[in-house]
Amino acid sequence: MYKAYKMKLHPGQEQEYKRRYDQLWPEMQEMMRAHGGRNYSIFLDQDTLTLFAVIEIEDEALWAKGADTPVNRRWWDYMEDIMETNPDNSPLSVDLPLLFHLD
Repeated sequence: MYKAYKMKLHPGQEQEYKRRYDQLWPEMQEMMRAHGGRNYSIFLDQDTLTLFAVIEIEDEALWAKGADTPVNRRWWDYMEDIMETNPDNSPLSVDLPLLFHLD
């Protein structure tokens, strides 16, 4: 199944966001895979600083459990200064419904 959502960067943080994801920690990659994630892509609308993310997941409940892992919490803390976040430093995100898919 596909999961898509949008998030937002703080102004001027586009290159820093890309740099951090270019150096995504191996343990973060392992956690995402262990929680059923694959084919993860994040796009940027440069006019609005909106990030659009889409990932293939095996199961919504399994994927959600990844949020409570120590490595994920560290990642949220690491990214908090460059994007809009909730009080727990999780990204402020809006889920987007799938309306069409073509394999």
